[in-house]
Amino acid sequence: MSVLVVTGTGTEVGKTIVTAAVAAAARAAGRSVAVLKPAQTGVAPGEPGDVAEVRRLAGDAVTGEELARFPEPLAPGTAAARAGLSPVRPPEIAEAAARLAESHDLVLVEGAGGLLVRLDEDGATLADAARLLGAPVLLVAQAGLGTLNTTALTAEALDARGLRCAGVVIGSWPAAPDLAMRCNLADLPEAAGAPLLGAVPEGAGALPPEAFRTAALTWLAPELSGAWDAEGFTAAHR
Repeated sequence: MSVLVVTGTGTEVGKTIVTAAVAAAARAAGRSVAVLKPAQTGVAPGEPGDVAEVRRLAGDAVTGEELARFPEPLAPGTAAARAGLSPVRPPEIAEAAARLAESHDLVLVEGAGGLLVRLDEDGATLADAARLLGAPVLLVAQAGLGTLNTTALTAEALDARGLRCAGVVIGSWPAAPDLAMRCNLADLPEAAGAPLLGAVPEGAGALPPEAFRTAALTWLAPELSGAWDAEGFTAAHR
C-alpha cells in the first residue's frame, strides 16, 4: 500500500502515536515515508502539531505536511467556520496524498477525531478522501470497555462506503490490563472484520525518540513492518 489512511474510533485514542510508530517501522524497513495531516485543530500558529510529533518520534527523515490549521479544538468543519477560514476538502486531501505518493513508498494520512467527523459545511469526511484515493484505512481503537461498539460502528461505516479496513491497532495498552481489555484482544478483530495489527503501550510517546523507533517494531505486526505477534500477545493475556 502506498497510501494508508489512519483514523480512530474517536478522539484521544492514540492516532498520532500509532502513526509515528507505523512511520518508524516503515523507515526501519528501508521505506521512504510521508505523513499528511489534512486538518490540525486546537493548535496556535507556530506551535508544533501532530505532524511535528510524528517527525520527532519517527525521525526527521519522515516528510511532514499539514494542509490546514484551525485554532479551536473542534471538529475541522466547525473550527474552520468559526475561524472564518476555508475548510479542507476531500479532493484537496486526495491530491496532496497522491502527490506525496509519487516520491514516497508510504504516505500516512492522519485524520482528526473519528472517521465521520465533518471536514466542511457539506458534511464531507475523511472517508470521502479515502474513497477518492482508493486507500485502505487503519483503525486505532481504545483498549477497554466500550471499544467493541465504536470499532464495529466504524467498521460498518467503512464497509458501507466500499472502504477496506486494513486492521486495528490498540492505541494505548496499559501495563496492567483489566478483564475487558484482555477479552477485547480476541473480540476486536471480529468487531472490525479485520486483523489486530498491534498494541502500542500506554505512555509510548514519552519515550526518547531513539528508544521509540526501536520499540515500535515490537508493537506492530508484520503487515505494518513490525514483528508483533497478535496470536501470541492475545494468548499471553488470557
